[in-house]
Amino acid sequence: MAFAFPFSNNTENIWREENLPGFREVVLRSNDQPEDQKIYVMYHGTTFPAALGIIKAGFQKSKDGMLGRGVYVSRDVNKAKRYPLDDKTDQVVLKLRVNVGKVKKIDYQNHPMQKTWHENGYDTAWVPAYCGMVTSGLEEDCVWDPKRIKVVGIAKASQNHLQKLNNLL
Repeated sequence: MAFAFPFSNNTENIWREENLPGFREVVLRSNDQPEDQKIYVMYHGTTFPAALGIIKAGFQKSKDGMLGRGVYVSRDVNKAKRYPLDDKTDQVVLKLRVNVGKVKKIDYQNHPMQKTWHENGYDTAWVPAYCGMVTSGLEEDCVWDPKRIKVVGIAKASQNHLQKLNNLL
């Protein structure tokens, strides 16, 4: 059972596709262009305590970052496995479903909408792999509204943490 946020009518509309007959998870490769209003599998790397908080209360937007405020995720599990940067002993990689809404491709440094994409009507900013934006060369996304993200599984965790996290899902 996936963690679900308390839904408003708007949020219910975001996830309507999941309830349609034949819904299946869609996994895109790093350089596949995402389609607007689709739900994709993505990942988020973090610490065990932060993962507990995310599962219990949802994601919180970062204050800033390469693409400005938002929740940073990737459809490349290897990108998520790089986080947290400082200590991998407590590492957890959450498997997500993300309804990307309207997507803006940001594929070079100092793009005019690099940090203002949301102000221009976009829900997600997408950085393709190997475009020169990310040192690792791996794909990355920034989602403005945390309600567009659901935790649906655990992609990586220690055996001890895995059981505790799965019990919350």
